Amino acid sequence: MAIKIFIDQGHNPYGVNAGAEGFGLYEQDITYKVGMYLADILRGDSRFEVRTSRNSPDEVLGTSNSTSLAARVNAANSWPANYFLSIHVNANTNPAVNGTEVYVYQEYSQSYYLGERILNSIVNNVGTKNNGVRVRPSLYVLRKTNMPAALIELAYITNANDVEKLRNEQYLFAQSIYKGLLEYFGF
Repeated sequence: MAIKIFIDQGHNPYGVNAGAEGFGLYEQDITYKVGMYLADILRGDSRFEVRTSRNSPDEVLGTSNSTSLAARVNAANSWPANYFLSIHVNANTNPAVNGTEVYVYQEYSQSYYLGERILNSIVNNVGTKNNGVRVRPSLYVLRKTNMPAALIELAYITNANDVEKLRNEQYLFAQSIYKGLLEYFGF
């Protein structure tokens, strides 16, 4: 039985639930590409089956923030996926803030250990700062999914050094998430 991974590319291309911007880049473009690279990598590995929330760069999910988030969660729950990965890019008013973090529903859970492996893999391969695995039970996609879920904040779109990685290392981010998955599953 293949392990079913649902990849949610955070945010819509425009309109409701659009993402952060910085240095001429848009979160939703980065998350779409990294998610598609990751899906392609996983499709090349017979141990996995994969679906994505956005199947084209201009696909818009929902008509509001809440229906956009619900569409992503409902697609994963109804499949049903074994694991849910939501890919995001962070932003901060302080341009010095940088690095990668992963949000999960609770500490010392499957999600937590999965998040830890993915975080360490991104930090080791892409060279971002390790901001740790953080517990955020209030996040809709972590609260409403019926399977272990991790929300991955790749790097900060508002930090000049991180932006270079977000612009030029999208495939490496995807490959790093894949390597983190392999480590989590002991492959």
